[in-house]
Amino acid sequence: MHDLGHLAQDISILHRSYYKDTASAFKRLRLNPTAACIMIAVCDSPGINQRRISDYLAIDKGLTAREVAKLESSGYLRRVKGKGKSISLDATEAGEGIADKARRIRASWWQNRFSSTGVTQTSELLTGIERIVRSLTGGLDIRSPDGTESEDARQ
Repeated sequence: MHDLGHLAQDISILHRSYYKDTASAFKRLRLNPTAACIMIAVCDSPGINQRRISDYLAIDKGLTAREVAKLESSGYLRRVKGKGKSISLDATEAGEGIADKARRIRASWWQNRFSSTGVTQTSELLTGIERIVRSLTGGLDIRSPDGTESEDARQ
């Protein structure tokens, strides 16, 4: 068995493989994998701001700003004035539809990896990784369509 130092390399390989394998499917939606992640984050946490997206996805604030601008010009996002000078983001109806398609692309990629390796969604490794990511990013305040806090947000 490898030591834990190899885990970062393995996760990086998964990340690059996911982006490479899903790029063409996202391109058909006029997205790239990063923009798809942003759309999903906005739909999962309506009213989120760009800084929070950058922190949550661990991406550069400049990249976030460029992708948000593209998503806004594509009609998928809109900026909403918040309290004081704050600006939050909400998905348009078209954006909600695109996010649903992006979720299906993402789920399909992972389901294929799970089925080909025998890893299941209930694996202790997966819950461990989720806990580590939440400790690094704080997670998102995910709301269900009726406005209540989802099970994911309470974990």
